[in-house]
Amino acid sequence: MVKINFVDFEGNNRTVEAEPGATVMETAIRNSIPGIDAECGGACACATCHVYVDEAWSEKVGGPEPMEEDMLDFAFAVKPTSRLSCQIRITEEMDGLTVHTPELQG
Repeated sequence: MVKINFVDFEGNNRTVEAEPGATVMETAIRNSIPGIDAECGGACACATCHVYVDEAWSEKVGGPEPMEEDMLDFAFAVKPTSRLSCQIRITEEMDGLTVHTPELQG
């Protein structure tokens, strides 16, 4: 199992275990992480699973594909490390990954 750290906009941290191959969004929903709404269920058709990847992890996680970039246009307060958590597939190398949830989802 891989550990993922979810930090909310107030700085509260929750560390949960994730299965490699799952997405960060699926892991968040499975663990009732506040701030991840995932209204489209992971179809990359909304921006309600928007997260900020911690800068230390942004290179390992990688950047968004064009479809994801289009959906991020609907997110609030997009930053250079913004990603849709439904598009981040967890690998063994992501053990310790930290993502931050925004104050509002779009």
